[in-house]
Amino acid sequence: MAKISNERDQFSQRLQKLLRDSHHSPDSPTELAREFNIRYPGPPITVHAARKWLVGEAIPTQDKMRTLADWLMVPIDWLRFGGEAGHHEVPNPAANASSLDIKLIADMQLLDEHHKQIVREVVRILIRITRSKPSSSA
Repeated sequence: MAKISNERDQFSQRLQKLLRDSHHSPDSPTELAREFNIRYPGPPITVHAARKWLVGEAIPTQDKMRTLADWLMVPIDWLRFGGEAGHHEVPNPAANASSLDIKLIADMQLLDEHHKQIVREVVRILIRITRSKPSSSA
């Protein structure tokens, strides 16, 4: 049982460090839940679940771990298990953004918070729809 607790604590420490490094609060489960839910295509997590991740009481499921790793730009295995591989090995996905993508983000930043949330929700819905469509064969 001590090993499981230790794994949870180590995951929590990695997550907190990544949040600090990306200018997010490692002490705010509310912020973590909000930022995570913007990116996660499945059902939103609760603030309580985010708190459990931050204090080492729980480790996210694999699909949630993938979202965290993508968001924080680290290898998923490093986030889950730690090890020698630093988190600087994953390229920044924004580096591949087109000028239209950058313009869209700039335009979105002009909106008030309520309208930004609407845009985020529309994007999440579109992602879910896209992922649920069966892929077509040629």
